[in-house]
Amino acid sequence: MCEGLSKSSSVAVIGAGAMGAGIAHVAALAGHRVILFDVKKDAVSNAIRSIETALGKAIVKGKMCEAEAQSAISRIVAVNDISEIKGVGLVVEAVAERLDVKRKIFADVEAIVEDACILATNTSSISITAIGAQMKRPERLIGMHFFNPAPVMALVEVVSGLATSRDIADCVYSTARDWGKVPVHTKSTPGFIVNRVARPYYAEGLRSLSEKVADAASIDALMREAGQFRMGPLELMDLIGHDVNFAVTESVFSAMFADRRFAPSIIQRELVDGGFLGRKTGRGFFDYSEGAERPEPTIEPLASAPENVKLGPKSSSGAKLQERLIDAGLLVSGERTAEPDVIAEIDGVFLMQTDGRTATKRASEIGREVVLVDFAQDYLATKRVGVSRSMQCAEPAYRAIVGALQRCHYEVVPLKDVAGMVVMRTVAMLVNEASDAVDQGVCSAEDVDLAMEKGVNYPIGPLKWADEVGVELFHRVLINLREHYGEERYRASPLLSAHRWGRMPIHSNAKIVSKLSA
Repeated sequence: MCEGLSKSSSVAVIGAGAMGAGIAHVAALAGHRVILFDVKKDAVSNAIRSIETALGKAIVKGKMCEAEAQSAISRIVAVNDISEIKGVGLVVEAVAERLDVKRKIFADVEAIVEDACILATNTSSISITAIGAQMKRPERLIGMHFFNPAPVMALVEVVSGLATSRDIADCVYSTARDWGKVPVHTKSTPGFIVNRVARPYYAEGLRSLSEKVADAASIDALMREAGQFRMGPLELMDLIGHDVNFAVTESVFSAMFADRRFAPSIIQRELVDGGFLGRKTGRGFFDYSEGAERPEPTIEPLASAPENVKLGPKSSSGAKLQERLIDAGLLVSGERTAEPDVIAEIDGVFLMQTDGRTATKRASEIGREVVLVDFAQDYLATKRVGVSRSMQCAEPAYRAIVGALQRCHYEVVPLKDVAGMVVMRTVAMLVNEASDAVDQGVCSAEDVDLAMEKGVNYPIGPLKWADEVGVELFHRVLINLREHYGEERYRASPLLSAHRWGRMPIHSNAKIVSKLSA
């Protein structure tokens, strides 16, 4: 692999907004002389002040000494004319997300810099191929997509257009690594890796809300605690800003030629149209005004303990939940229920993990009352689980299940009987989208997992998740979701299907199988 940019090479950053300032900060701290330019003169001085403030905070926290901070600041040079970037080894553009603006900048830059200079854009959504289409030497244009705030976030997507030289891509990859970042290679396709693979996290949260599966606070709580995500999807969209999140969704949906997997939500459009953009306007899914109380998730009131609990087969997908039932001392004998996929039989009611079918359908198929439990990353660790009941399930039978779960020290969130529930459908769709990205050659299996862990702080990469839980389960969930809704949205990725039928782990073998099926 090509070595990264030499420390003796200067870096030019064009655009001194939040992202440009962050990139300049990272490059200067890595030892490069940084030339910072913006058409707005005050933007550059503001950027340098923000960098000084950030470095000052790092000194207070003991992350660097004052000499290091002063040295980094001294390497940043403000310029008033773009012609002063001549002689740099790398240009990183970080201006508005407009194709015409970026094309104009790179036309100007090409006329100034030397032929060996690498040209990079920090775009998060615009095609690298389209930006470079009018350049004299598009092979030296690369995407270098940092995440905000650039000094803090580890991930950098190294994005290659159709014309991008592999040597250039490798050099920028190594440069990002030398700058202390975690780089991943990706092709220039809509959303690259992170903004593409993350779409289901928002989409399924919005769909759960639109189907009245639960209230917003309960959906977020389940995703945080059972799914182990840093934030729930609804509170995360409030943080990002609904105008920004909706615009990205619309962009990816349009670029994917209206693929229904990426369809925007009417609920989110209403928020945008009403100016309820989230935290920045004081209201989104939640009220952020001064003195407003944050709603608590809905939980079932305390129910009586059940009289009879029998575990299901040892091969059950809810083995860790079975352990909690044992630890709670609820078993009256060692007898087990033989019915497949049953976690436990509690006062005659089957407790089962969702597989994408509704509780009502499963009850109809097996002729028994059924309560479903939503997916949890770790049933031993989580304090909250979601449950849904079949129409056939009487109130006393349902209360017996609730009582048993409460004796396991779970807070029980009641959910409407909807296919896939909340956490399971979301994780299955994340696994599916990651599989498609690899299958379509956007990135490697290793890079999609790394990107989602480092770019959006997922608890585990989607393909690692599939291997850990079982490819077969997620594949079954998707097949059942598609049958239930009759929508292309839930079609299973060919790569996921290949690994399900081949009974092979997907993270370590995805590259091999993708090549064989190409």
